[in-house]
Amino acid sequence: MLSQLRATPNLLTLLRLIFVPFAVIAVLGNHYAWALGIFIVAGITDGLDGLLARVLEQQTLLGQYLDPVADKLLLSTMFLTLSFVHSNPVPIPWPVTVLVFFRDIVILVVCTLLYATGTLRTFRPSWMGKANTLAQIVTVPLVMLHQILPGSIWFKYGRRAAINATVALTIISGVHYVIRLAIDLRKAGEKNSAAGVE
Repeated sequence: MLSQLRATPNLLTLLRLIFVPFAVIAVLGNHYAWALGIFIVAGITDGLDGLLARVLEQQTLLGQYLDPVADKLLLSTMFLTLSFVHSNPVPIPWPVTVLVFFRDIVILVVCTLLYATGTLRTFRPSWMGKANTLAQIVTVPLVMLHQILPGSIWFKYGRRAAINATVALTIISGVHYVIRLAIDLRKAGEKNSAAGVE
């Protein structure tokens, strides 16, 4: 585990985790330019760790789990923090953040239960889920840019469009995940039944 932790890509992922509290402090202090800069640097490390893992042949089991956790922690924390800000309008409305958290928590709980009971061991990422993550990644910088330049009509409508896209994709990807999970469970049941017959 320690040797995996010392791998360069995993060190970059840990660095991304370290950026999270500094981004929160910057937002709460109304230093949106700093927060945006930290978020962009964190995004660059996200791209670099995957690239370095392939180039240096340092793809590890720890990295496979740590990378998405770091991404989700950064995004979720930024959504939560941008909903706490006392401004008019609130950078990210509370209902949006609650919806995003509710989807993620439900998926996490269901997957944990299925894995713990041995019902299902493999959980494939879906393109709808990736689209939802992309919408969230685009939303955060657009929201902060609107706070930096509130008079810009481009950032005003860009923020609104990104938030609407996040809401739509959160709902759609959640429904899609439930449907796909039901199909996977049925296939697993059929496979187990066939194995029992044999």
